[in-house]
Amino acid sequence: MRPVSVWQWSPWGLLLCLLCSSCLGSPSPSTDPEKRAGSQGLRFRLAGFPRKPYEGRVEIQRAGEWGTICDDDFTLQAAHVLCRELGFTEATGWTHSAKYGPGTGRIWLDNLSCSGTEQSVTECASRGWGNSDCTHDEDAGVICKDQRLPGFSDSNVIEVEHHLQVEEVRIRPAVGWGRRPLPVTEGLVEVRLPDGWSQVCDKGWSAHNSHVVCGMLGFPSEKRVNAAFYRLLAQRQQHSFGLHGVACMGTEAHLSLCSLEFYRANDTARCPGGGPAVVSCVPGPLYAASSGQKKQQQSKPQGEARVRLKSGAHPGEGRVEVLKASTWGTVCDRKWDLHAASVVCRELGFGSAREALSGARMGQGMGAIHLSEVRCSGQELSLWKCPHKNITAEDCSHSQDAGVRCNLPYTGAETRETWYWDSGNITEVVMSGVRCTGTELSLDQCAHHGTHTTCKRTGTRFTAGVICSETASDLLLHSALVQETAYIEDRPLHMLYCAAEENCLASSARSANWPYGHRRLLRFSSQIHNLGRADFRPKAGRHSWVWHECHGHYHSMDIFTHYDILTPNGTKVAEGHKASFCLEDTECQEDVSKRYECANFGEQGITVGCWDLYRHDIDCQWIDITDVKPGNYILQIVINPNFEVAESDFTNNAMKCNCKYDGHRIWVHNCHIGDAFSEEANRRFERYPGQTSNQII
Repeated sequence: MRPVSVWQWSPWGLLLCLLCSSCLGSPSPSTDPEKRAGSQGLRFRLAGFPRKPYEGRVEIQRAGEWGTICDDDFTLQAAHVLCRELGFTEATGWTHSAKYGPGTGRIWLDNLSCSGTEQSVTECASRGWGNSDCTHDEDAGVICKDQRLPGFSDSNVIEVEHHLQVEEVRIRPAVGWGRRPLPVTEGLVEVRLPDGWSQVCDKGWSAHNSHVVCGMLGFPSEKRVNAAFYRLLAQRQQHSFGLHGVACMGTEAHLSLCSLEFYRANDTARCPGGGPAVVSCVPGPLYAASSGQKKQQQSKPQGEARVRLKSGAHPGEGRVEVLKASTWGTVCDRKWDLHAASVVCRELGFGSAREALSGARMGQGMGAIHLSEVRCSGQELSLWKCPHKNITAEDCSHSQDAGVRCNLPYTGAETRETWYWDSGNITEVVMSGVRCTGTELSLDQCAHHGTHTTCKRTGTRFTAGVICSETASDLLLHSALVQETAYIEDRPLHMLYCAAEENCLASSARSANWPYGHRRLLRFSSQIHNLGRADFRPKAGRHSWVWHECHGHYHSMDIFTHYDILTPNGTKVAEGHKASFCLEDTECQEDVSKRYECANFGEQGITVGCWDLYRHDIDCQWIDITDVKPGNYILQIVINPNFEVAESDFTNNAMKCNCKYDGHRIWVHNCHIGDAFSEEANRRFERYPGQTSNQII
């Protein structure tokens, strides 16, 4: 190999970036080679496929020998250092388990530990050069920000011997190109090569090949095509074949991982006796292309899903949760790979997996961890069909929750940018009364007023806008603590003036004989965790917080939590609410530092990995049940009930408990998050007949 200029033939690139580290900058980049003496003698490159030019498997050349880095203890901080070694400003992510394919040769570094500020990887701690107990199935990769360090020049790049790879695949309709509704589910298979899009010869084409292509394009399965029609059509059209001899096993996540051959430039006879490969993909329920397909899918009897995704910013991504013994739980990321992730994605109606995520990249769950060391071949129809290990308490923690990102069909409905605008020049409002569940692919699919809008004025105040984000908070109530701390207190009225001012008592309290008498209060503690990927912050800034003189504090949100007592049929018999007078980090996980504290008019919020505790003995941490008659009820607590602050998942904001009140005592049990049980278990909960004694079973 010798230094040459960068050669790159597609947006994704097949370039293996190899950089002489003496030319790279530090965190405050400089072209002075003396400042990078620690990396002298080392060279770095990105390798593997499929990938973009700024991502890939990290390879290091030391003593003339190329090798890789093991993913054990690898972190984003290490990725930052390596991306700077490669000439990029910083890292945006990293990968594990040889996402870009296994390397060869030595594994140079293992248990790499960096703070992120090092000027060279040689300054990071590790087991030592060449000392590793890993295999190449554990090769680490990085995803760098597509921005070069100042002073970086192409002369620093060394091009390794390049060879063709399949980077992009598409389905092109044989007829009506550009007029077919999206997503396109049937047509010619085309691959992008340096000279443009080319067809694939269908000689030897198999259902396994179609399965892989459909999975890449976001479809869970494939079906047979009308071969005679396409053969007849092929005779009337000109084709440019670039690929032949494709032989997939059906479990590959990308066509490039299959055995295949490229035609050489001097091949004159291409695909003799054959035609272009054609596939017909079956969309999942969310992407059914026509009402007929939807009706057909809905007519099939289906039980409750036993796998789901939580806390993702887009369809087809999230933390993997599985249903076991009527309770949802997470999956430990040990041995989690693309095969297992693809089984999950296809089971849920998406394509194959784009990424198998570890380390709770989609937020931490709560409750049970059901599975560990899941080993799928990729052919299974359900994750439960894969060999796995039943979890024990010491095996895993929620910091190791597994997640996925699935391939999705192209629908043309993606949000590309967020804009602020002045709506003063708007003359027409085209939609009003929009009510979405959150799973729709476009606003047109949401309920709304139709062609008759009810928005009479079109000023800035009456037009909707959005701010888009890849991450959000996710609040979850510690249900067991509510059950453990619930009790009844008869509190004298003369101690409730401040509570009455903040509307924390039932309406009948207004006609009470103040200050004589008492109110009966159901008290409990609430511990609210942020398990999302962004801090939970009040909707309004400090400048608009409201001061409450009686309690001597500010309210950052008027209503942060709703407390209700419901009859089994859902009728509300008592209610309470909690204003967020102090959102702060009461406690955090071991590796997380507190960021928010209410003292001295400080910033309010809940950091990811922390929780806010409202103790049972503070004002308004109750429901006034003075007027409630003895009977069987449901205690319901809802966080962020008005959806004032964005969260990645609102389905887990409600908590419910069964309770029996005999007029003197109350028994609270079976407390759970609203989406923690199976549908059947929830139905049994709603049909709860009540206690015959104080023995809770």
